[in-house]
Amino acid sequence: MPTKKMLAILASPRKKGSLATMLNHAMETAKSKGYEVHFISLYDKNIQYCNGCMRCRQTGSCHIKDDLKAIEELLKTCDITVMAAPTYFANIPAVAKNLFDRLAGVIMDDNEHMIPKPLLSKSHGYLLMTTCSTPFPFDRIAGQSTGTLKAMKEFFKTSGMHHLGNITYAGTKDKTEVPTSILNKIARKIPNAL
Repeated sequence: MPTKKMLAILASPRKKGSLATMLNHAMETAKSKGYEVHFISLYDKNIQYCNGCMRCRQTGSCHIKDDLKAIEELLKTCDITVMAAPTYFANIPAVAKNLFDRLAGVIMDDNEHMIPKPLLSKSHGYLLMTTCSTPFPFDRIAGQSTGTLKAMKEFFKTSGMHHLGNITYAGTKDKTEVPTSILNKIARKIPNAL
């Protein structure tokens, strides 16, 4: 039986921040549960902007030659994708939005009726994580962390993958450690690979 794979995507420039700690915990948990883990830091990749040519809708892949192709393949073949993006003005950072724009032809097919058809498997799951400096519950009341999660969920839901859950760590300003309750929640969301 082939090894199950997890794709971990960090959409934060802070490689030692709270969100990176949360994603690292997800990766370690996945390894302990039998997954082969693949990590991508979007801030380390050369991913050019979408030019709106729409060729990817016919070919299923973007024609621009950069680091996107490897991400495309991992997204298609991994059993679980964990996306970790901080909350920037109630939304995702530009690097995450750019990734989503460039992957449009990979995750959905616009048929003759112009109704998006998911291209990825329902057997693939996705887990979303965000951090937000606004404290709980105001992060949700003001639509801060919920805006970020909504933007990410729209992409993955459109792809056809199934949702494993959301992890939000609010009130991160001046905090140096991720609470154990958050780390435990992350561990519970990663299913066993066996």
